[in-house]
Amino acid sequence: MAGKKNWYFADGYLPEKVDNGLMEAHEALMFFNPSGLAVQVELSVFFSDRAPFKGIIIDVPAERVISIRLDNPADLGGALIPPLTQYALQVSASAPIVCQFGRVDTTQQALAYYVGVGYCED
Repeated sequence: MAGKKNWYFADGYLPEKVDNGLMEAHEALMFFNPSGLAVQVELSVFFSDRAPFKGIIIDVPAERVISIRLDNPADLGGALIPPLTQYALQVSASAPIVCQFGRVDTTQQALAYYVGVGYCED
């Protein structure tokens, strides 16, 4: 089975929102479930200067990919990650999935898309 049950992303830092008419700066977490069964994900957000948010539940349907915006409290069960604040993510899934972290940075005219490499294990 493709994927792993536990994923970790250490480099979270929501970029500054810049109104330059281009894409909106944000970070996102993608979940790919290649299996024929739905998977439940528990997301925890850790900070350098405050207590973590734990127990954010995300359902990933079978054979689907979903994306959550990390600047959108509605995608995080109401939790708010403050902009310009260092954070890390822990993903614990009920079955193996594939996760990817991405950042769109529009603070410069030559906007950039970063992929954050995660660590994974069963």
